[in-house]
Amino acid sequence: MHFEQQVREVIHNDPVRWRLLVWVRELALPDCWIGAGFVRNAVWDHLHGRQPTAPDGDVDVLWFDQARSDPAEDKRLEAQLRAWAPGVMWSVKNQARMHLRNGQAPYASTEDAMRYWAETATAVAVRRTGDDRCEVLAPLGLEDLFGLKVRSTPGKAEVMAVRVRDKGWLARWPQLRMAP
Repeated sequence: MHFEQQVREVIHNDPVRWRLLVWVRELALPDCWIGAGFVRNAVWDHLHGRQPTAPDGDVDVLWFDQARSDPAEDKRLEAQLRAWAPGVMWSVKNQARMHLRNGQAPYASTEDAMRYWAETATAVAVRRTGDDRCEVLAPLGLEDLFGLKVRSTPGKAEVMAVRVRDKGWLARWPQLRMAP
């Protein structure tokens, strides 16, 4: 089965994640997705034969709109999501301004911004369409995610190593392998 289809099935068969995608869709933001651990953890749990569990940590909402890049807008959106889905740790970030935090040239889209994330397996996002389909965005591919490989993007090996250690990935998902 194609990896993109597998992501769709994992997310669609997880009632908590599938519902959270509705709330984000309701915001009607341009180029908007939920990504990072929301997808990565669900797939790794699936590949380890585990039942879906609620997302732990932040639920990363990514969007792109150069005209609305004030951080206060993200805080307003987080508050709206918390009102709709209390108890979820929402993190909303307009990728149109994230290049400033990362000391890089401006990004052209959410997909472009994701190319600079620390690990290939984390650079995956999903969204629920108006006709209830699940779209997948994976600018660095899905091979490492499904191959249970933790691989850094260029120049991010140290950042990745700290994330792997601090988040306890190797203990939580013992089949993971560190890629050279």
